[in-house]
Amino acid sequence: KAKGQKGKRITLKAAKNSIRITFDGRRRLDLSKMGITTFPKCILKLADVDELDLSRNMLKKIPDSIQKFQKLRWLDLHSNQLEELPEAIGMLQNLVYLNVSNNKLTTKNLPVELNLLKNLRTLNLGLNRLDNIPTTLGALKELKEVSLFDNFLTAIPTSVTKLPKLKKLNVKRNPFPDPTQEEHVDSIKRIETLYLVQEKDLCCSCLKMCQDERDKLNKLKNMIPSSSKKPNFPSLLTPNSTAKDNQEQWR
Repeated sequence: KAKGQKGKRITLKAAKNSIRITFDGRRRLDLSKMGITTFPKCILKLADVDELDLSRNMLKKIPDSIQKFQKLRWLDLHSNQLEELPEAIGMLQNLVYLNVSNNKLTTKNLPVELNLLKNLRTLNLGLNRLDNIPTTLGALKELKEVSLFDNFLTAIPTSVTKLPKLKKLNVKRNPFPDPTQEEHVDSIKRIETLYLVQEKDLCCSCLKMCQDERDKLNKLKNMIPSSSKKPNFPSLLTPNSTAKDNQEQWR
């Protein structure tokens, strides 16, 4: 028998001890960063929770039994190894928040049933392997925040960009054939989600990337002239005389 990666076994008792009460009084089952490789069946007995956090594990699949969490409003599956989502996810009619970023999802394995989540307000599909976005996502009229960053997208459907309540859209770092398309689509305020982790939790490549970015930032800070030596540009025209017609662009 080939040796597979063994994950931590979650017991019902351990799951019950992982229930937290949020600031607004909701019950959250927090099983994040537990080394879980298989969806723990025992948590189906706790299907009356309002929020479920299975992020930062090693899950490859979410079973159809997820539909038993009928009260679920908040589902966080980011930073796993998911290659697909179950069709049954469309049965979570009360879901307002869904985060499946940093997985291995492809367009082919995005279920059409996602368009049944009529109450969804936040959808994060960033850091996956999507090369196309289904136009059916335009049926989610309550969406306010959509993240599609770091995928393989070459276009964003109009049905998504024209969502009536959309306020934040992040399409950064996608291979758009026309670079101006990202700027045009991203004229809607981007959603910026920040996950704080310790250096020891980062892989070598991610740690190096963060350190490189920090070094760049420090170099930029060192290049900024001190206030005691303000540069003098007597030949510059006043901002009002040169930027009046382009003020929207500068904003």
